[in-house]
Amino acid sequence: MSATTTSGGAAVGAASGGERFFLEREKVLGPLMLLPAVIYIVALVGFPLVLAVLYAFTNVTVGDPRIDGTGDFVGLDNFRAVLNDNVFRKALRNTIGFTVISQIIVIILANILSLVLAADFKGKRLVRFLILLPWTTPIALGVLGWFWLLDSVYSPIDYALRRLDLLGPQTPLGPARNMYWLGETELARFAVLLVHIWRTLPLATVILLAGLTSIPQDIKDAANVDGAGFWRQLFYIRLPLLLPIMAVASLFSIVFTFTDLTVSLVLTRGGPVNDTQVLATWAYFKGIQGGSLAQGAAIALFLLPVLIAIAIAMLRLARRAGAD
Repeated sequence: MSATTTSGGAAVGAASGGERFFLEREKVLGPLMLLPAVIYIVALVGFPLVLAVLYAFTNVTVGDPRIDGTGDFVGLDNFRAVLNDNVFRKALRNTIGFTVISQIIVIILANILSLVLAADFKGKRLVRFLILLPWTTPIALGVLGWFWLLDSVYSPIDYALRRLDLLGPQTPLGPARNMYWLGETELARFAVLLVHIWRTLPLATVILLAGLTSIPQDIKDAANVDGAGFWRQLFYIRLPLLLPIMAVASLFSIVFTFTDLTVSLVLTRGGPVNDTQVLATWAYFKGIQGGSLAQGAAIALFLLPVLIAIAIAMLRLARRAGAD
């Protein structure tokens, strides 16, 4: 009886040990730990992307009575209709313009801010908190705050300009008491651009600040011993070493800006007269509010090849700079 019990216990122990050893294998444990992330990406990114591609080649609408909702195959008709749309071309120009201009300004300001925040001074933690605050704030709430700041009647910015004698009769900014930030084309575009800069600057600053702190102290000490001043160290040491980091920061900022829907939608709703319309908002208006899911998907698909090309170019730049 005791021999039987002992042999049975050994068999159970061996079985449990075998199961434990099986789950601890790298080939098993690695995919198992990655499985939730893969399911998340497939469900929230992969499936909608495949569905958008299918919709773009059909005539499906919001009110399609068919159960599958796929519509009839129409080939490239949706893309031809989109390319012949004046609003789409304007949205494409605005998307590229907002992205390029804002990111040039962001990368310059982020370099300046990262250099300032890397130094030691009183209140540095408070300054870092204030700079990071726009990124931690939900974008919809942040844009609503800007919507109030740029109000055509109660704008505190206009009030400050009037108090400084910069706005009003016989002033540099004109005789009106308000600037009508969101009602005039150039001012509305400037407002959207300003909010994009305000939103993406904290992320780029933090990334570059992390890159600055990773520069070896030996290199800085050697430069100081050689008598290199601030500007020489900036252009010959800091910026070349930060180039891969700047590429990564630019990649994130470009993706966020190029695909953004909230800023133009909440701030101007694409106005005045579609002058601040971007691809994301026009896809929303055409596909959701207009009911043409097919044309909305076709507009949204124009974002994909551009972003893939930008990502490949930025990652190659970062790898080449890192190798040098």
